[in-house]
Amino acid sequence: MTMEPILDSTLTCPICELSEKLRMPTDACLFFHECSGCQTLLRPKPGDCCVFCSYGDVPCPPIQQQSDCCTRRGS
Repeated sequence: MTMEPILDSTLTCPICELSEKLRMPTDACLFFHECSGCQTLLRPKPGDCCVFCSYGDVPCPPIQQQSDCCTRRGS
């Protein structure tokens, strides 16, 4: 039985530490996100597929379901 993925994740900016609760897309990776606090453009860390996997409290839906994400860096 496949569980439904969690679609909300809280991104925390590594620069200003502002936390933003966002809805994750189920059909695409979010490669960039501009922090609404300091306007830093967040990008995935090496080895992560999206900003949710790098800075979120919940990984993206494909990773939650143990399937391949849009692109896997370093693989």
